[in-house]
This record gives sequence, C-alpha cells and structure tokens, in this order.
Amino acid sequence: MSAPLDLSYSPEVAEATKPIYDRVKGVIPEVEWPFHAPLVAAINRLKKERNAVILAHNYQAPEIFHTVADIVGDSLLLARKAAETDADVIVLAGVHFMAETAKILSPEKTVLMPAMDAGCSLADSITAADVRLLRERYPGVPIATYVNTSAAVKAESDVCITSGNAVEVINSLPGDEVLCIPDEYLAKWVATQTTKKVIAWKGHCEVHERFTGEQLKAYRTQFKGDITIIAHPECPPDVLAEADFVGSTAKMQDYVEGQQPKRVLLITECSMADNLAATNPAVEFVRPCNLCPHMRRITLSNILESLQTMQPQVHVDPAIAGRARQAVERMLEVGKK
Repeated sequence: MSAPLDLSYSPEVAEATKPIYDRVKGVIPEVEWPFHAPLVAAINRLKKERNAVILAHNYQAPEIFHTVADIVGDSLLLARKAAETDADVIVLAGVHFMAETAKILSPEKTVLMPAMDAGCSLADSITAADVRLLRERYPGVPIATYVNTSAAVKAESDVCITSGNAVEVINSLPGDEVLCIPDEYLAKWVATQTTKKVIAWKGHCEVHERFTGEQLKAYRTQFKGDITIIAHPECPPDVLAEADFVGSTAKMQDYVEGQQPKRVLLITECSMADNLAATNPAVEFVRPCNLCPHMRRITLSNILESLQTMQPQVHVDPAIAGRARQAVERMLEVGKK
C-alpha cells in the first residue's frame, strides 16, 4: 500500500501554487487557499503521472475550474474535446451524462467520475422507453435529444443537440417537424428560432426553472435599468422574454468577454458568474445564486481520490454506446459543416 499523501500547506506548496492563486484571488478568499492548495498541487502532479486530463463544466466551483481543469467549457465543447484528447485518462468534473458522453466518444480511454451520484434532473426526466413510445406516436419525425440525457436515451435518438447548437442542428434535419427532448423550455425557445414545428417533452432543469420573469423585473428596478441580463435557454419563457441576451453558457461567456457590460446578471448556475469574474475584473456580476446540487458533488478531494485509485470508472454497454455515438457524432458533424 502506498504511503498517504502529505496534504499540509507547506512553504513548498505555497510557493508552487502561488501563480495559480494569483489567477483566482479575486474569487477565492485568501483564508481558503491553504485548504485548497495542497489538493491542487497533488492533483496536478498526479495528472502528469497518469497522463490524465480534467474536463470541467462551466458550472464547476472556481477552485476546480481555474486551478486543476485542463479543458473547460459547456457540454458541446467538452463533448468535442473528449473525442480529441490524446490523454489515457479523462476525469470528468461535471455530471454523470457528461462522463458517459466522454466514454461513448473515447471508448478506449479510462473515464473517471469522481462522484457517481452527480446526476441531472433533465437526464432523469426521460427514459429510453419513453423515446421509443414517442417514435411510435410520431412516426417519421426526427428526434433531437439534448446531451443532458443518459446514453440509453441518446441511443434511441436520431441526433443530439446542446443549447449552443440546437437551432443549427434542428434546421439541418429533414421535414417540417422535430421532436426536441427532454427540456421543454429549450424546445420552446428553439421554436421561436426556426420555422419547423417543434414538439416538446416536459423535462426541466431544477436550477433554471426556479428563475422567474418577476425576479428579473425586480433587478431592473433595483438597478434603475443599468444592468444587462443574460439568460440560458433552459429558463422558462417569461424569463427569456425579460432577458437582453439568450444563449448557451459558451455564448454567455463570449457575450461578456466581447461586450464587457458594466453590470451583468447571469441567469444560470451561479458558479459561472464566479468563474467569469476571475477573468473579467471590469465587469460587475450580480449573483442570484441558484446552485446545482449535482455539480457541487464534485470536489477537489474526490478528484484527487479518483486519480489515486483510478475509480470510479464509467462504463457504457457497447451495444448502447455504438448507437449513442452515432447520435453524438451526427451532432458534431453539423458543427464541422
């Protein structure tokens, strides 16, 4: 048995991690860094030993997103990078469906999921049996399935979508109708951006569905209109109607970095505001803090443990993975075109 790691905040650890802390000191209090730094140093060392990369979603906490992650972004970017990486090991700092997608696209790689119970309310809202029933009910209608779903659901679908490419992918499909599942609000938003008839499923994100249009109006009143509101399309329609800009997490980031608005209200999981604040110091972020409980299950501690033990590993039944891979690859091909 290997000796336990020394996770003390030694002068050596402090010196080695100082450049990392300098990047995040605006969002991680100095008093917290001695607790994070030994874990950060150990994780970054183990990554090299294992030839591992950490993929972190935009909703991860800053101490993960900015200090140990090698690739960061929304679910579309993570899906693409999972397919491209030449690492032997992928550690997914996100939720379970993202780890499944990484394994589907890189079956020969070891995919680690530090917290196997990091799920998703959207993924839980629909099953493969539900999709088969939808196909019976709407014969011939293409099924475009959000990546926020299980591998089994993807395997029953024609193509996958993300919030960043949903309109583009759906417009590429044949016919005048499309099933856009499982997020009802994303489907309703897509329907405003396309001439196709969009058929929805009543799945919702437990984070985004808690926002209301009345909340946004109250913020505008509070700041006398001097605020830019950016919303994710998983939010209810009354929220999107009040927003100045609607887009995926990647497009939200592009908007903030490109426009540099004076004051921003990001209507999405609130860790994203922390992560953007670290790299956009001139922008004031107002934080209505709806946290994703599943994203919070990923920690520096369990990332380190996962790299130490090479567990838990994500496996997908090859029969399901092959069909799911087709749906994901069809989505990625649309982006390439």
